This record gives sequence, C-alpha cells and structure tokens, in this order.
Amino acid sequence: MKSGNLLKGVTGKPFADKGYIAEELFNKLFFAGIHLFTAVKRNLKERYMTLNDRIILGKRAVIESVNNELKNICQIEHTRHRSFNSFIANLISGIVACSSLPEKPSVHVEFERTAQYTLF
Repeated sequence: MKSGNLLKGVTGKPFADKGYIAEELFNKLFFAGIHLFTAVKRNLKERYMTLNDRIILGKRAVIESVNNELKNICQIEHTRHRSFNSFIANLISGIVACSSLPEKPSVHVEFERTAQYTLF
C-alpha cells in the first residue's frame, strides 16, 4: 500500500472492512480524492464523512448479504475466467438463477413524513 499501486486509477468511494488505517495513509488517500470508508473502531476518532456516506456505510450489511446469496446460492464465484465473455456469461447465468429464486433478499424500509431533522 505504501507504493500506492493498490488504488491507482480508482475513483469513487471504496468501502472496506472495519480496521485500522494509519492517519498518514488516510490523509494521503483523502487528499488524493479517494475517500476510503471503513466502520470506525471504538478507540479511533471519527473520520471525515458526509451524512449520505454514513448512511451508505450502514447499508453495507445488506449489500454483503446480496453478494453472499449470489456467491453461495447461485454459484457465482471467481473461477479464473480466461476471457471477458466467459466472465460475463457466468455472471449473467448466476443473476438469472438468482432472479428465479422464490424468495429474494429485500430491505423493508418505512418512511414517516415529519418536519423534524435527524441528528447523528
């Protein structure tokens, strides 16, 4: 990671598992335009994060459960594809298999209209 090759060419907001990131590395990535999001451990101070990013970080469990279902139930996994077409064919066949499942993963969200602001 010190050489900077791991996130070279990456744009957007990569999410990572909970863990310790050195302050120097975090600042280097942050000011390079890479906002790496991790769940903050108890003994670490809070990082720079917008409200939307904090909400998305909380939804990681839902994203991981969908990925888990695709991987384990529908048998989508990395199998060292020799070509891009082979990779896409495997991915689409897994998604078709997942869409034919009787119970799909879902999130139950209820919205309540109020005039109050939420403080985090």
